[in-house]
Amino acid sequence: MACSWTKLLLFSCTLLFLSQRWWLPLLGLFINLASLPGRWHRSASQSYISHEQDNFDVTFASYGANQTTAGPQYEDLVPPILHHISLGPNPPREEWVAARAECIKYHGHWKAFLWEDGNAEEFVASEFPHLKHVWDSYRYPVERVDALRYMVLHKHGGVVLDFDLTCKRSLGPLRRFDFVAPAAHPTGFSVGFMMASPENSFVRSLVDNLAAYNRSWFFLPYVTVMFSTGCHYASTIFTLQQSRTAIRILGGIENNRRLHMLNGFVDTPLFRHLGSSSWHSSDAFLINSLGHPRKGPIIVLVVVVSFLTGSLLAICFACRHHRKRCSNHPSRKRKFWSGHVEDDVDSIKEA
Repeated sequence: MACSWTKLLLFSCTLLFLSQRWWLPLLGLFINLASLPGRWHRSASQSYISHEQDNFDVTFASYGANQTTAGPQYEDLVPPILHHISLGPNPPREEWVAARAECIKYHGHWKAFLWEDGNAEEFVASEFPHLKHVWDSYRYPVERVDALRYMVLHKHGGVVLDFDLTCKRSLGPLRRFDFVAPAAHPTGFSVGFMMASPENSFVRSLVDNLAAYNRSWFFLPYVTVMFSTGCHYASTIFTLQQSRTAIRILGGIENNRRLHMLNGFVDTPLFRHLGSSSWHSSDAFLINSLGHPRKGPIIVLVVVVSFLTGSLLAICFACRHHRKRCSNHPSRKRKFWSGHVEDDVDSIKEA
């Protein structure tokens, strides 16, 4: 019995239809993540802090280095709290401890929280019990760090800072905004520094989507982290918000668009970035390329073509295997040998 391409195609379509509850949401998540470069520039155009729109000096030259409040004309929407996170068996490096101390110095009257394995575990279990299984399932420690950023910001509000950021001044002037994060390169924003009011609706969205985006993407560590909890994830959720008026991005100025970007060893008006990024791996090039407006679509096309090619090869292999089984089936052999016996009998009669 020959292998029927029609039956195989029908079987494949039926299998896809029956498994759509699994692959359709996954495809939707991937499309959301992969289309970030195109959607970001449309979504974020009105979210960048500027002098014209907000009467705010993004160079911070107009504000004192020790100004810990938004100023006399503005309400302090972000509470005076600093959050630093140190998870895992390795203690923070000496230069990281010094960086945190410098930030505390510029925010002397603020509360300073240090989140470690013990109090972080208790916090997640008590405040977000429905996400405890997600927290426990993370393969990489940095995923827990990222998830905790969103959880503590939603619960307490304040400022979350990476350990490798040394403050050069107070963050007080930014407290007039409900949510602030610095622009990233080539697209999106960085989660290494975020500040927000308690129970912020956008931060709530970041927390609520953690379970849905908790996937092992292409078995690549860097891609998995960035797509499940990192900057690419957070920036994607930003573009999916119906209202983004209260979400502000700290960008640059006319002649320096990267003024506040925390890429590598850089000095910004707010921080000196020590550029650790110790969790980065060799697949970081893929996600950085995906975020590029021109390279991103090419990467997506390669992934889609690879998926279709793999599916076609799998179908051909299944077809070949099925044809081989058909040819070796006992009933097929009986017909073959019975046919030979009849031919032999006819030849004898003719003789």
